[in-house]
Amino acid sequence: MPREVLNPDRLFNSLQYGFSQIAMGVGSKFVTISGQVGWDENQAIDNTLEAQTLKALSNLGIAMQEAGGSLDDILLLHIYIVESVMNDTAPIRDALKQVFPSAPPATSWIGVPRLANIDFLIEIEALGVI
Repeated sequence: MPREVLNPDRLFNSLQYGFSQIAMGVGSKFVTISGQVGWDENQAIDNTLEAQTLKALSNLGIAMQEAGGSLDDILLLHIYIVESVMNDTAPIRDALKQVFPSAPPATSWIGVPRLANIDFLIEIEALGVI
């Protein structure tokens, strides 16, 4: 079931950053997806934030399809970003706007010292409902 989003005027305009303030869904099955990174199925990875972000979002799409849904069913993203790239998060914003052009999910961006593998710049968890 695609999400419904709200972006009240009394909160800042988060759409310019590629996410909504509030996302609601109706369904009978919650889907939680472990943090996805820029690895492909062979654990190959690109070293740019843009490529890793797009691949992590693509991996979320694969996971949602396996669960019987789509990216449109994602309500919430938790995005973990390595501190060394936190000063230039435009690639994340641009990727979110590309993948979720309308009605994007609610999102939290969290800076972390590092992730599970030294090559990871970003990791994205998701909560969906189908």
